[in-house]
Amino acid sequence: MKEKEEENIISMYPEEQKQLDKEWYKSIPAQVFLNYFFAINYHLDHYEGMGLQQLAYFKDVPAALSEEDLEAVKKLLLNSWNTEYALRTTAELGDENYIRNALHWTFPQAYYTVFASLQAFLHTRQMKTSNESLVMREAGRLIVKNAYPQAMSFYASGHYDDFRINRLPLAHYKPGLQIAGKELEAQSQIGQFLKTTRRMKAKSVRQQVQANPNTAIRSSRTGEVLQKFGPQHWQQLTWRMGYTTLFDLLARLRISSSHREIERFVQSDIDFRLFHDSLLQIVSYLNGIHECYVAQAMSLQQYEAFVQELPAYLQNSFVAARLQDKVKPLLQDDEQQLRTAA
Repeated sequence: MKEKEEENIISMYPEEQKQLDKEWYKSIPAQVFLNYFFAINYHLDHYEGMGLQQLAYFKDVPAALSEEDLEAVKKLLLNSWNTEYALRTTAELGDENYIRNALHWTFPQAYYTVFASLQAFLHTRQMKTSNESLVMREAGRLIVKNAYPQAMSFYASGHYDDFRINRLPLAHYKPGLQIAGKELEAQSQIGQFLKTTRRMKAKSVRQQVQANPNTAIRSSRTGEVLQKFGPQHWQQLTWRMGYTTLFDLLARLRISSSHREIERFVQSDIDFRLFHDSLLQIVSYLNGIHECYVAQAMSLQQYEAFVQELPAYLQNSFVAARLQDKVKPLLQDDEQQLRTAA
């Protein structure tokens, strides 16, 4: 009876229903974006695979850092932690409306805190650059080389509209519009996110290449710069793209924050706190991995001393928590195994 009454009420107010439908459709892009990042967090949390301690790359300890390199790595970590601190403060300060309007800065913050910790990790491996495209390309190469835990080692490769999703065995299923509650749903949504991101990346590379007369692909018949691409033309660009990884998915946050697209998010009807929480957990996961690598390169003793000397606002914070929960157990166990082997 109650359902019948609700149907009658809706039919009495068709204009209101149209408006509700319109609002719902406006929210779909933002909901899909939320779904993607929730799915990533779900997968990282639920996927059972090799962790850092089991990876050959992690066991290959790099040479000791010079004083100059040590200071550079500390500076990069501090940049990362300051940005993560700002990201976390948003959740502590405000209600859902505040978090909604904070997307303008929380989106890029989530990306740049990870980017800085990634730079710190790469610096310990003697790759010293702030060039974003080089850093992202190297990160993709390391994911493929199994330098990261299996849970985040998925990536997309291949030519335009002939993409392959790697290390996500359930990614071929059609993704739904619901929040992931099973691994199948999470992997299918991540697979879709990888495909759409790689497609955007391919189009961006084409635009850059074709805008430069020296690199533009031209018609073999007329010599004019090509306006339409066939499969053979797209294949000439694939090498420029590298692999599409979790880091590229995070880069979508930076891109979204600098376009009108952000306004669609702010005006949509989605769970902004859930979105923010998902981003925070992904950030903590990735930064924790990079911190393990950096602490290994610095030595656990030096890393602990550095953490103890942090500014007051970072004392007894998420940095110390990850040191106790992730970094210390991993490196102490690693040292114990080395002593046992000796």
